[in-house]
Amino acid sequence: MQVYFDNAATTVVYPEVRELSIRLMSEDYGNPSSMHIKGVDAEEYIKTAASRMAAALKCRDKELIFTSGGTESNNLALIGSALAKRRAGKHIITSAIEHASVSSTLDFLQKEGFEVTRIPCGSDGIVSVEDVASAVREDTILCSVMLINNEVGAVQPVSEISKAVKSIKKDIYVHTDAVQAFGKIRCDVRDLGVDMLSISGHKIHGPKGSGALFVKEGTLIRPIIYGGGQQRDMRSGTENVPAIAGMGLAAEMMTGAIEANTSSMLEVKEILERGFSAFEHVKINSGAAPHIVSASFTGVRSEVMLHALEDKGIYVSAGSACSTNKPHVSETLKSMGLSKEELESTIRFSFSELNTVKEAEYVVKTVGELLPTLRRYTR
Repeated sequence: MQVYFDNAATTVVYPEVRELSIRLMSEDYGNPSSMHIKGVDAEEYIKTAASRMAAALKCRDKELIFTSGGTESNNLALIGSALAKRRAGKHIITSAIEHASVSSTLDFLQKEGFEVTRIPCGSDGIVSVEDVASAVREDTILCSVMLINNEVGAVQPVSEISKAVKSIKKDIYVHTDAVQAFGKIRCDVRDLGVDMLSISGHKIHGPKGSGALFVKEGTLIRPIIYGGGQQRDMRSGTENVPAIAGMGLAAEMMTGAIEANTSSMLEVKEILERGFSAFEHVKINSGAAPHIVSASFTGVRSEVMLHALEDKGIYVSAGSACSTNKPHVSETLKSMGLSKEELESTIRFSFSELNTVKEAEYVVKTVGELLPTLRRYTR
């Protein structure tokens, strides 16, 4: 049996999405900036995708900018708004558990003269609203806190954070990286109270190389890519129509079945957490997100467990897949207070509505069989 439990890294593309994208590469392949019918047809696909995404986010079509993915969306949100507001102040608040595409972008802004305050999370992986609010200063211009943490699935109180910081200083922009949240939980931008929200297509069964940034009307933001002035001068370059259209369809499909999908994923999650908890020296680190289980198997290094599971046809991550190409210590798990042994033995299991109870049971059974042998081997 093969079990793909690394859906927080990327998802399989829906067949309907694949077929649409292929058609746009082979038949309706016009440049949306062209004035002839091929171009007009391509532009219509972009408009349809915008309408589908806007319906899912409860925003206006014109409040969306299509990007190459979550990383570009985060870069555009943070750099674009910081540059636009730098005369009002240079202080930015974020959490210590952000994805690298946020934390590294803020590292860059620090080198450009901005000051960044990073708020740690508690032992539950959640950032305190009070801690964020207490960091607000007269020169604070931006607050960025992710909606669902990509490593442990902790759901952050973004709506409460937005209300708190804006009650202290109403012109602070609030951004959230919703890459792990969109399609898994409701992401109504008005309820969240955010000015900007980032999305990635390949996390929702859409094509890689697709993403979007919601920018609330009236929010000041500068482009970071210049050229032909596409997308109202906010993101130049010929639009990736096959990817954009595919992402729009995937978003409609996922959000249209969100309750059933969530129920299915929670069933898988319960089996994994209950099964792992029955083993000795295992710590469950997961938050409330329906699609992520994080567990520390003390006594077995995460890379060893990952490859042992791979040999059994089970594919997982040793933390965030975006960071596994370089050695690092998880800031999220450190912030949660895990011991050195727990930090070194953490595995992330992430799934979608396409995964099954049978697969989850197979994973629990396999981990149970591997643990004694791997712990003996490690010693």
